[in-house]
Amino acid sequence: MKICVLVKEVPDAAVDKRINPQTGRLDRSGERNLNPYDTHAIEAAMQIREGGTVEVEEIVAVTMGPDTAVRALHKAVSLGADRSVHLSDEALAGSDVAATGYALAKVLESESPDLVLLGQQSDDGECYTIGAVVADHLQMPSLTQVIKMDVSHGSLRCERQAEYGYDTVEVETPAVISVGDAINEPRYPSLKAIMGAKKKPLDAKTTGDVGIDASKVGGDGSAVSCGDFKAPPQKAGGTIIEDEDTNETVEKIVAWLDERKLI
Repeated sequence: MKICVLVKEVPDAAVDKRINPQTGRLDRSGERNLNPYDTHAIEAAMQIREGGTVEVEEIVAVTMGPDTAVRALHKAVSLGADRSVHLSDEALAGSDVAATGYALAKVLESESPDLVLLGQQSDDGECYTIGAVVADHLQMPSLTQVIKMDVSHGSLRCERQAEYGYDTVEVETPAVISVGDAINEPRYPSLKAIMGAKKKPLDAKTTGDVGIDASKVGGDGSAVSCGDFKAPPQKAGGTIIEDEDTNETVEKIVAWLDERKLI
């Protein structure tokens, strides 16, 4: 079995998320890291390999992003992937979810995986649909919010979170599975794995390398267009009442509430 894991570089959780008003896109100038939800997908791939039910020949981390996304791939490799594929091209800048899914599907077509795994969402756009878009282009069955996965030769038996309770679904492979963060607890990479990650094979791809139609990606090739973005107005500071005299403080609070017809 060959497993491809879709990963993404996202702003670090400690960085305030901002929209660039000139481009209408997320400002990615701050610290960035591997999408934490994708670490669950990598761990799921590793557990399939270590489970021994099927032989996993290769785990490949795949991303689409700028040059800096290489660091996210190094992290994915340190967590267990054997090699990585980096799709990067100026023509891809500004792609919406549909265009991104199409581009990633073209990369996956060249890899011919038996199973595609990804996290339930990205930590920046919080989009839950990229797996379904990829699966539609690849004409593969797709499941989301999977929290348990039993693999056998040619099929998967998955338990997924539903609105009320859980669904148990069996699908044939190849398939695209979006795993929920409740499926496992990702391992920490060893120092040896971190140091060796940069030495693992990394294939750099452009749109032309995988047969992507440039008219279907990028800002011009996307159906979604961004409007005018502006920061919310600053809120006025609250009123602080010092409790030097309890009776006087209570009177002030009651008067404040009465003035706003809250009592």
